[in-house]
Amino acid sequence: MPHPSRNIILLVGLLATAFVSTTLKAESLPDTQQLEMQGDIAMQLVEGVDQFLLDELEKSVDRRQAHWKRDLTSWKAHETSIQPQRQQLASILGVRDQRIANPTPNVIAHPGEESRIGQGNGFDIYAISWPAFGVVNGEGLLLVPTKQPAIANVVAIPDCEITPEQLVGLTEGVTPESQYARHLAEAGFRVVVPLLINRDRKQFDWGARPAPNITNREMLYRSAFELGRGLIGYEVQKVLAAVDWFQQASSTPIGVFGWGEGGLIALYSAALDSRIDVTCVSGYFDSRQDLWQEPLDRNVFGLLEQFGDAELATMITPRHLIIEASRGPEANFAGHGGGPARLRSPQLESVQTEITRAKALVHPLSTDEPMQLIFSESGTGGAGSAAAVEAFVIAMGGKSAPRYGNQLPTQFRAELQLAARHRRQMQQIDAHNQAILKGSAQVRTKFLSDLDSSTPEKYRETSQRYREIFSEDVIGSFPYLLASPNPRSRRIYETDGWRGYEVVLDVFDGVFAYGILLIPKELKAGERRPVVVCQHGLEGRPQDTVGIQSSHYYAGFAGKLADRGYITFSPQNLYIGQDKFRTLQRKSNPIKKTLFSTITPQHQQIVNWLKTLPNVDGDRIAFYGLSYGGKTAMRVPAIVTDYCLSICSADFNEWVDKNASTRNPRSYVWTGEYEIFEFDLGSTFNYAEMAALIAPRPFMVERGHHDGVADDWTVAWEFAKVRNLYAARLKLPDHCEIEWFNGPHQINGVGTFSFLDRHLNWKSNAGENRD
Repeated sequence: MPHPSRNIILLVGLLATAFVSTTLKAESLPDTQQLEMQGDIAMQLVEGVDQFLLDELEKSVDRRQAHWKRDLTSWKAHETSIQPQRQQLASILGVRDQRIANPTPNVIAHPGEESRIGQGNGFDIYAISWPAFGVVNGEGLLLVPTKQPAIANVVAIPDCEITPEQLVGLTEGVTPESQYARHLAEAGFRVVVPLLINRDRKQFDWGARPAPNITNREMLYRSAFELGRGLIGYEVQKVLAAVDWFQQASSTPIGVFGWGEGGLIALYSAALDSRIDVTCVSGYFDSRQDLWQEPLDRNVFGLLEQFGDAELATMITPRHLIIEASRGPEANFAGHGGGPARLRSPQLESVQTEITRAKALVHPLSTDEPMQLIFSESGTGGAGSAAAVEAFVIAMGGKSAPRYGNQLPTQFRAELQLAARHRRQMQQIDAHNQAILKGSAQVRTKFLSDLDSSTPEKYRETSQRYREIFSEDVIGSFPYLLASPNPRSRRIYETDGWRGYEVVLDVFDGVFAYGILLIPKELKAGERRPVVVCQHGLEGRPQDTVGIQSSHYYAGFAGKLADRGYITFSPQNLYIGQDKFRTLQRKSNPIKKTLFSTITPQHQQIVNWLKTLPNVDGDRIAFYGLSYGGKTAMRVPAIVTDYCLSICSADFNEWVDKNASTRNPRSYVWTGEYEIFEFDLGSTFNYAEMAALIAPRPFMVERGHHDGVADDWTVAWEFAKVRNLYAARLKLPDHCEIEWFNGPHQINGVGTFSFLDRHLNWKSNAGENRD
């Protein structure tokens, strides 16, 4: 969709009556210091927030234990005490859907075809699928011992770039020494080898648009994340469905063994499910402070608030946990429309440090035997080493280590149809996402059912709890008091009607707010006027809203409102600098934060400071934002109640569908805004529900018929819910409006200006008399 975009401020289209700062005498606002900052202040703001978030990621390690109430009197007591963490981990991973009660696998074979696809040394190989949840099945291979009953049951999970056939030795791609699925079958285990979705690109070609240049895993992650799920959670569910079958089929021990992405799935599965007796995590276990650099499909909202790999390890012990420090998958992923990322092998020292931390978390309970580190070649050896497999077999009750042979399995089928299987798995997950999306409106209605709209007073009272949920669990809130604002300013603009000042305010340590304040010249001493905070969009700057340089998106609306007699303030928001700002979201999410976790306190500080100005009426401060500024108009005033009204321009739509639908050609699943997705809005706050947090304060939508953000009918669908709340339930029909105009993605400034005049009780300078 089109967005305001400006990487370099072009000083063109100067207003006839305006001139820029180079001709002005240095001047600051009363009661402020002179602003001395030079250079690109917007990018300095982004850089300051970046460092702030890196510091917060490091601090998260020590902060995690405040969420745990461990009982260390015994392992049994510890197991009971960490149940809240199991529930929380399941929730943030998206392990929420009921698994199928009878997950017995089905052998995949065509009529007249040999049921086995191959045979190894002492085991038969079958292609299978097994019901997991909804319409989603697990698929992969089943290895069954031929000469004796299985000693135990194992889910051997490959990396996502490795097929089950490669891990068994049916096809090339994994060295014989690292074919741990085969070795475990040779040791007498029954083994299920599931397929994981890979990171190939341009394979999602059944949606509303051509396949995007986004990895398969990120493509499925995007919809799932918006709906409170995740690809990690889905693949954990497939593993746990296999565990369900193992438990129903026999009483022998159950284990999981994985490398790379398979190690990730094994670690999470065992942390969630105590039925898993033995776990081996190879080529994955590490500190997760750089999670923001890993592939986007690994993003888990709020993970590092409570969980690092050490914490997950303590959820597995005293069950046996084998950590193999081996060479892990290594790759660089260019963005090309998706999230840029990298994969690096865990360094042995880092693995050892994380294990040491895990043991310290459960001291004085002993972890010497349950938690075992295995490595060779300083942690750079291959996965599934003889030592790791031997330790796993012995922990599972095997009598001796498996014998490594060079006898690879014999393949019985000429065509394995691996691409069709992978496509089928992707389509099932997408279909599940879309089914969740379809029912999400009813989930949100139930979620907000405690709102009492019998009177505006009752509504304000009952909406406060939802505002807190939105602030803490959806947007994310930093636990810091605002700093003293320490305002700095300098005059940079002047017209016949107003003066413009750059303003910088401190917010947190290293975080500041920056914007442009326009003050009408004909203010009288002691006169207090309304303020309109005018918010730019994606890649925009405050200067765009003022009108000093040309921008057809904004139509100089801050300057025009100042011409009408309003005081205006145009803040610089964080969404500038492309990947530089998008990685701020990546750094925020693991600590249960978002871009708006920083933007919201910036706005609170701005409002607090505006109220101190002698000519500002603190009860009449309004918000008006375009595009990404319209996103801000939905989120910030929902939390910052000092804003007396909010206008959302060129953004309001059926937001959850916009983010999660693969049937909607205007959906963000097809675009490069990989930071745009917000966890679990599907079951909490769509735009109608965000507007419900603004109510009963006045709320308006400005919508151009030719705006590519969404189709008119989806905007009308979502707005109808808001209108019903204001007009039918709260009996405040004049507090809620939408203006449709025959134009594109831009400020129209007609109905919205009248809305401001009316609700801010202001008669403008534009040919009218003020009260």
